[in-house]
Amino acid sequence: MAESTKDILEKYSRKLENQLDNFESGGYSKEYTAFRGEMIPELSRYERWLKSLGSIIKLRVGEKDRLKIQRNLEIAHLEASVEQAVTLSVVSMLGVFFLTILISAAYYFIAFPGGLQEIRSDQLSNLVLFTFLGFLASGFIFYFTYSMPARLANIWRLRASSEMVPAILYLVVYMKHTSNLERAFVFASQHLEGPLSLDFRKILYDVEIGKYSTLKQALEIYLRGWKDYAPEFLESMHLIESSLLEPAEQRRVEILEKSLQVILDGVYEKMLKYSRDIRSPLTNIYMLGIILPTLGLALLPLASTLLQGLIQWPHVFLLFNLIFPFFVFYMVTTILLRRPGGYGESSSLEFNPAFRDYKSRKHLLSAGLISLPILILGFLPFIFQLDFFTSILGLKSDYTFAELGLSSLGQTKIFDFKDIGGHTVGPFGPVAILLSLFVPFSIALFFFFVYSGKTRLLIKAREDAKALEGEFANSLFQLGNRLGDGTPAEIAFGNLADSTQGQKSAGFFSLVSQNIQQGGMSLDGAIFDTRRGALVYYPSALIGTSMRILVESVKKGLNVAARALISISEYVKNIGRINQRLKDLLAEIISDMKSNMTFLAPLLAGIVVGLSTMITLILNKLEVLQVEGGAEALQGFGNFSQIVSIFDVSKMIPPYFLQISVGVYIIEVIFILTGALVTVDSGKDSLREKYELARNLRTGIILYLMTAFVSIVALGILASVALQGLGG
Repeated sequence: MAESTKDILEKYSRKLENQLDNFESGGYSKEYTAFRGEMIPELSRYERWLKSLGSIIKLRVGEKDRLKIQRNLEIAHLEASVEQAVTLSVVSMLGVFFLTILISAAYYFIAFPGGLQEIRSDQLSNLVLFTFLGFLASGFIFYFTYSMPARLANIWRLRASSEMVPAILYLVVYMKHTSNLERAFVFASQHLEGPLSLDFRKILYDVEIGKYSTLKQALEIYLRGWKDYAPEFLESMHLIESSLLEPAEQRRVEILEKSLQVILDGVYEKMLKYSRDIRSPLTNIYMLGIILPTLGLALLPLASTLLQGLIQWPHVFLLFNLIFPFFVFYMVTTILLRRPGGYGESSSLEFNPAFRDYKSRKHLLSAGLISLPILILGFLPFIFQLDFFTSILGLKSDYTFAELGLSSLGQTKIFDFKDIGGHTVGPFGPVAILLSLFVPFSIALFFFFVYSGKTRLLIKAREDAKALEGEFANSLFQLGNRLGDGTPAEIAFGNLADSTQGQKSAGFFSLVSQNIQQGGMSLDGAIFDTRRGALVYYPSALIGTSMRILVESVKKGLNVAARALISISEYVKNIGRINQRLKDLLAEIISDMKSNMTFLAPLLAGIVVGLSTMITLILNKLEVLQVEGGAEALQGFGNFSQIVSIFDVSKMIPPYFLQISVGVYIIEVIFILTGALVTVDSGKDSLREKYELARNLRTGIILYLMTAFVSIVALGILASVALQGLGG
């Protein structure tokens, strides 16, 4: 007996020690940790950086900042200390800062041992620019890493809030037939698929290991994090809790139904406010991030000559293809993080047979083979400068229009590279400018073929599911009535498939019935099987949630399932009405953004490219006239000889590079704003984002290229005619 008692004591001592170890490491069970690792690998990468670089030194943090950072770490489910987060930001900043100094000093002392007198003005400007950008990057790195916990917490809130409505629905439906909050949370955590599922699991595990004595206490602590972000979620949860204290069954059910209505109304009111608040910021983004930079391009050719070459084409690429896009991306992200959560898309797309094609890399190869020859056309001016290429084909590196039989265009070279002080600049020729249009075209064409090929089949499945959602409420009501009459669920699906012939829902119910009767599958398998389940071919969060509740309710009895389905049908109708209202609210904003992105911005950019090309061609032509006839050739043109001496074409940014930079910028803007459009309209949806990208790239880049081509040709001809008139 004594030995037996000792064994028992040792057994429970080991169990207690294990629980204490889990509590000290963060209070997570092995199951929770595994689930967390599978769900948020991107956070795991950030955690590795925290635990490596963040542990080099230990910095002191003010109490106010400590509490704020700690809260963000907890919300984002990051297993790291506040000191590690702050240390990472400081170490990253210092690393970039000293690396910039090291590279700048090495470049200066190695490349120019004689000092500043050996450095050309363009080289000095590049060195100063690199050093300045390095210091700027160090400051940005500090801000980026220091704000990472807050940013990840906001992203987590945004993703989790998209599951709030179905989470409340799961809790309400379960508690309607079983008034047990803990079991309802287990049910919801098992069937939710995103961040809120992880939150619910953590609540349950914290209670399980003794971190909190009751589920109510753990829930109260958790809900504090949503107090300011989603008060409607708190109110719904409190109503669900209060239903446990209501002795009258009818009153208890009414409270549960009210909790669902509260969160639906809350989502609608927040989206209404959001639609009003984002109008002005989006207008500012378009004006400051697109219109002003594009208009500034028209001045760059002249500015580069006036500054004697201090502004060169790499600076333009840096400004328009890195800094401005980042600025636009940052402003857009700031707006999107304020978006209230709604009803998210289902991840069941991954079970669709077309998902393998979506994840496949074969589209990259085919798109690359199509776009590569076009890209090579864009680089022909530089290919012609390769001696081995021209010698093999017996060609010259450049030709004049007169040599090509176009004597009316004179001695202007088609590529027009200039040799200045031992280094080559250009191309400035009109043919080179036109060939440059192929570069952004090839890039846009590549992404168009990749994304359109990937998404075509899945989007078709998504559209079928959306069409089904439109009539699903009535179908659920009919299914509920049949179950209420005592018809088994397996038979009810077949009957419903017959009665809904000609509707989208008929295909769904018919597939379920077919899986049961011919495939010998259970109701759960007929709907949710990852290979043959009906939900595979109708990937909808709304349908998935409804069917999951049906499967679980049937286990409690047909009458319970019938009441659940009738309640869900009302819920589906409410969701449909709210979603339609939200689309109506956002329709004008989305239409304006799409118009600006795919019409106004490409149109304006194309015209600006044409204007800058015209300026370059005019100055280049005047330079040619001066070279051919001497200073006397421009005496009859008034002050043109002085203008030519002021505006040195060789120090001007070649329109070739200017056009490529603008074209790539338009592509980047389409990428950024398309993501914003999709997120504003329907939340984070990777599939739809890629599908819309393909469509917007096709529309936007074609309009830009057509406008740029017409502008270059028309304004070039206009400039030639004007100069011929002057020369006449």
